[in-house]
Amino acid sequence: MEKVKVLIIGSGPAGFTAAIYTSRANLSPVLYEGIEPGGQLTTTTEIENFPGYPEGITGTAMMEDLRKQALRFGADVRRGIITDIDLSKRPFKAVIDHEHEIEAEAVIVSTGASAKYLGLESEAKYRGMGVSACATCDGFFYRKKDVAVVGGGDTACEEATYLASICKKVYLIVRKNYLRASKAMQERVFNTPNIEVLFEHNTKEVLGDEYGVTGVRLVHTSGEERTIEVMGFFLAIGHNPNTEFLKGQLELDEQKYIKVVPGTSKTSVEGVFAAGDVKDPHYRQAITAAGSGCIAALDCERWLLAQ
Repeated sequence: MEKVKVLIIGSGPAGFTAAIYTSRANLSPVLYEGIEPGGQLTTTTEIENFPGYPEGITGTAMMEDLRKQALRFGADVRRGIITDIDLSKRPFKAVIDHEHEIEAEAVIVSTGASAKYLGLESEAKYRGMGVSACATCDGFFYRKKDVAVVGGGDTACEEATYLASICKKVYLIVRKNYLRASKAMQERVFNTPNIEVLFEHNTKEVLGDEYGVTGVRLVHTSGEERTIEVMGFFLAIGHNPNTEFLKGQLELDEQKYIKVVPGTSKTSVEGVFAAGDVKDPHYRQAITAAGSGCIAALDCERWLLAQ
């Protein structure tokens, strides 16, 4: 069985940053990229809000930069998915792709969270071409244009009001005949003149051409259909943290995000650390994920030195 000092699970900004820091600390980390090498950012087009890229950069290019930086300092970056893991005792044991077994003295979990989508074929077709699950990431590209947001909770209302500050008009598509958001968020939506709430509507199809989204076909609960012209279509119906493989071995919150000791990356199991969106239901930004990857690496390094 292969033995390593630090095993990093996941390859987004958090995982690669943790790999950079642990490599520089001579901890010889092994990082498995998981089912989506590079994480969610590889599904976005242009990134303009990550420090250090004044002209912007594509998500794929930025992840490749982070990967190269981790490799430069000696991180062992591998393709593969953790299919089984035992965190009940140290050293921790993991199985990759149902075949290869590995023992690790410490583990950093940075598997991220996957945005929930409606499951429409047309939605998948235009993902990254007008369809997005992050208004703060991609809203800037649709300034002074008409956009739509799907959802009725606090996140949807927050994203709708944010988009309303930069876009010409925002349609808020709500499945039910009421908003689930807090009273304060509801008032903010109803008091924003360029937000139109479409209650009891479901998305039937995302419309578009070779350049991207051009509109959305909606159906009312009465069966009546209508089409709205928009250039951006934002999903705000939640995220699923990628924690299924842990099988209840770490303490999770109600939404299945990993719980950490406040102000640290320490989980309920000593020697296991969490970074990025897998433990962050609030911010979900590349820069905050990278920062938490740094924190996890430093926590991990200090913990190993104390052993």
